Amino acid sequence: MGASAESVTDARSSHRRVPDFFVVGHGKSGTTALYEMLRRHPQIYLPEIKELRFFATDMDAHFQHERTEPQTLDAHLSLFDSAKPGERVGEMSTLYLWSRTAASAIAAVQPAARIIALLREPASYLRSLHLQLLQNRVETQKSLRKAISLEQARSQGKEIPRGCVRPQALQYSERVQYVEQLRRYHALFGRERVLVLIYDDFRRDNEATMRSVLRFLEVDDTHPIEAIEANPTVAVRSARVEGLTRSLRAGRGPLARSVRGVGKALTSRRARSALYYPAVRRATYGKPPPPDDELMLELRRRFTPEVHALSSYLDRDLVRLWGYDELD
Repeated sequence: MGASAESVTDARSSHRRVPDFFVVGHGKSGTTALYEMLRRHPQIYLPEIKELRFFATDMDAHFQHERTEPQTLDAHLSLFDSAKPGERVGEMSTLYLWSRTAASAIAAVQPAARIIALLREPASYLRSLHLQLLQNRVETQKSLRKAISLEQARSQGKEIPRGCVRPQALQYSERVQYVEQLRRYHALFGRERVLVLIYDDFRRDNEATMRSVLRFLEVDDTHPIEAIEANPTVAVRSARVEGLTRSLRAGRGPLARSVRGVGKALTSRRARSALYYPAVRRATYGKPPPPDDELMLELRRRFTPEVHALSSYLDRDLVRLWGYDELD
């Protein structure tokens, strides 16, 4: 997978649409809501698949067991064939900001791309990410403190959860090296083509943030905007129930396929969306546990240098916004 020089040349000669902009992450920072809101704009086209991951070539080995996306550049670009003339074409992957290869791979295909990155206060981001990885069964260690303490061992292939096919995802601290990640994109696309959004702004004033995104993409920023909250942080009530739910949703196994088929036959799509899926979600997931205040304070102290560096790099006082000026 990836965009070789030959595949880039072939894709350009095939006259396929190449994305005009890329939302590069991070996850748990409003990316899903941004994706859904952008898709509702009449001048923007995003494919049905949110997490394409194509240009994160350094992540290939960690997703090979669950790879369903196109494997060649031409096949990847075919996902944008339905875009209408004049529409801004976009692609999203929450791995692209973390990836060390995605920025250069994107630049090889679309050197004039516009880049959108979303950042969140490091400690709260890692807590939310940990809960998401537990939900996805990538992580099994329920203690975030313990999970972070295992990073070095896991980087050496030790203490990897049984069945985990994405061990790199368990390197939590790598995710919040924000300045290094942004520099990769600024070096290739220039600061004027990289829009950095802060999660707090998106949460506080959804509409204003969206209109800034639309202006950045040079589309109609007066179009009505519907605020959306998507992919909230949750905790798995029962790993067994959650696993059964995933099997039913995917239709894996003869029993799961039978149950799913009967459910579809007896209910309409609207009824499943309005009643069945919310009920299953309530039975499977619950409110996340309260944060470990002591651990959160330790993490904030640990990441204070990064937040200071990011504040200086972006010329914005994130130290005060994120409360790092009030640490004991």
